[in-house]
Amino acid sequence: MAEPEIPDRFLGGYAQILGEVADTGRRLTRDELEARRALGRESAEAGHQLRALVRLHLAEARAAWPGAAKGSDPAATDAVLAAVEQAVDAFAEGFERAQRLTVRREEAARREFIDDLLYGRSDLGRLAERATRFGLRLSRAHAVAVATGPEAYTESDAVPRSVESALLARFSGRKILLTTKDGRLVCIAPGSQPDVLRYFAKQAHAATDGGQVAVGRPHRGPGGVVHSYDEALEALDLAQRMGLDDPVLYAADLLVYPVLTRDRQAMADLVRSELGPLQQARGGAEPLLHTLSVYFDAGCVAAETARRLALSVRALTYRLERIHQLTGSDPSDPMHRYSLQTAVIGARLLDWPAKEL
Repeated sequence: MAEPEIPDRFLGGYAQILGEVADTGRRLTRDELEARRALGRESAEAGHQLRALVRLHLAEARAAWPGAAKGSDPAATDAVLAAVEQAVDAFAEGFERAQRLTVRREEAARREFIDDLLYGRSDLGRLAERATRFGLRLSRAHAVAVATGPEAYTESDAVPRSVESALLARFSGRKILLTTKDGRLVCIAPGSQPDVLRYFAKQAHAATDGGQVAVGRPHRGPGGVVHSYDEALEALDLAQRMGLDDPVLYAADLLVYPVLTRDRQAMADLVRSELGPLQQARGGAEPLLHTLSVYFDAGCVAAETARRLALSVRALTYRLERIHQLTGSDPSDPMHRYSLQTAVIGARLLDWPAKEL
């Protein structure tokens, strides 16, 4: 596609200045330099390319050269070349200032949009209109993935940039928004393209040196993004409380936990009634609670549980018998196992016994 023609007004008497310089050998005045900077700013705001503008100035200098340089006079030639250098430098300075200002404005607008989007602020209709500017169609379903690592990240850090580069190289034509929020990496993608978030999770896990990634469920509309984002954050929080070390967590796979804690009082009553007697054990409830947690995580296989706890099977059997004696529930009995396991999950969710219920 041909570049748009640049109006002559962006030269702003450039040929006349060169002619005067050739006659007098003077340098550009402060007002002339400021005028060149102003023209550079205006040309940047008009959307022209700096390369094309510099080429225009050089072509104008060449066209004006025979008259301006007075043949082969070395002094005049040197003066004109110095003037060209001054003029182009001032013009480029103004152009770059305008570009930096535009970039800062774009960054501020992008950050404001992301804050509004992830916090559910602003009018939803207006939010949907603004989203198109950043490549999102909020009328469709979107899902959000959040990655956390050993340190807090900003968009200018190497980790987010490397993840973004990998995503753009793989999905250059997709409508994806990658950003950072509260020190975490955030990726928003169409809900119909789960491969994008899977790839983001893989890249983010590697870039954050083993960080954890949570993926919310797809939801439709402007409010759907914040819903999916909240689900991803809740999954990360749940992983921390439950000691889940999976590199990638899917909110859809963890729905049972919010259900269990929806009635906090009922869960607290279950923990107290099922596990409260463990506090009578020597060393308190924590060692036996940990034994139960590992036992259930190991599929109630005694040998595997003993290996994970670095115990003999005999020592593990003693602990399970002690739990039976204190609680009246036998962990190896399928009739008792469900209540005990639910209570153990509740204890981890409620941070018991570290916190009183």
